[in-house]
Amino acid sequence: MDHLQSMRVFIRVADLGSFARAASAMDISNAVATRHVADLEGRLGTRLLNRTTRSLSLTESGQVYLERARQILDELEDVEQMVVARSHEPLGSLRIVAPVVFGLHNLAPVLQTYAQRYPKVVPDVTLVDRQVDLVEEGFDVGIVIARQVKSASVVTRRLTTGCMTVCATPEYLAKHGTPTRPEHLLEHPCLSLPSEYWGDERVFTGSDGEVRVRPQNVIIANNTEMLRQFALLGMGIAILPSYLIGNDMTRGTLVRLLSDFQLPQVEINVAYPSRRHLPAKVRTFIDHLVEYFSQTPNHQIGKQWLRDGRGRALAAQPEYVERAEDEPRSLDDELDSKVSKPSRTRERMPAPSPF
Repeated sequence: MDHLQSMRVFIRVADLGSFARAASAMDISNAVATRHVADLEGRLGTRLLNRTTRSLSLTESGQVYLERARQILDELEDVEQMVVARSHEPLGSLRIVAPVVFGLHNLAPVLQTYAQRYPKVVPDVTLVDRQVDLVEEGFDVGIVIARQVKSASVVTRRLTTGCMTVCATPEYLAKHGTPTRPEHLLEHPCLSLPSEYWGDERVFTGSDGEVRVRPQNVIIANNTEMLRQFALLGMGIAILPSYLIGNDMTRGTLVRLLSDFQLPQVEINVAYPSRRHLPAKVRTFIDHLVEYFSQTPNHQIGKQWLRDGRGRALAAQPEYVERAEDEPRSLDDELDSKVSKPSRTRERMPAPSPF
């Protein structure tokens, strides 16, 4: 008999607790359902179900086989969907949602190159700083802050890592001096996010361990782009993600401070509600995002800062052309590696983000 079909019948019998109900659900006879399970037990040389006139129950071997058989059939379905998706041309509207600041600074170039590669796809971009339900609101893809994703029901892949960076203009530093230790921030006006994002303290990690400081805030804003503008005007010292200020660093309009100390990182991921029945437009866009961000200068800056803790601007280091540590992988590769397995429940995107 068909081995895979026998596995499907066994799973349905175990789920419904009855040969008759399983046979009815699968539109086969009760006798055929019984033969499929008997064939499995014969192949395995062990009993999978305990049968009485009134009930069915799984044996210990049956429980183990059920879990593995279910996983094997799920993986087979993934592979079949992957092959089907490859045969369809990417086209139609692609609804994308992202945080405002990250979207304004990072999405236009990647959408330009994607549109050139797949001209029959129409990107429909929404930038919001609020909670979003990908399924209920009809979004195909979301860009999220990794630390705010709490459920495995959303499938995610990493795009880029932003190192939180202390920075100021050269003019400000010439006038007020350059802090060399976190404690020196207490002597400077600081431009900060509200306390609900990071708390009142800033935790730095250096060669001697953690250093905690509570900067003297002169301006508080819930948007990092606004803080960036204040910093460029020389109004104080700001702490901003590297992907936001990478171009400012290369131009020399902002200078990184306290390079011997590290702050918590911000990881940006692409998220989608399910990997089942992914349209070609979604699959190709996710692959394109991962490939694009692995090669962007801001991503390279973040990688370099993570590696050596120095964070010199790319413009000052023409020799720095290293590829990202993680080679871009296609979504098909990710499916094969089973990095993240979503549940069937819906998931909301994270709460508003200043990034």
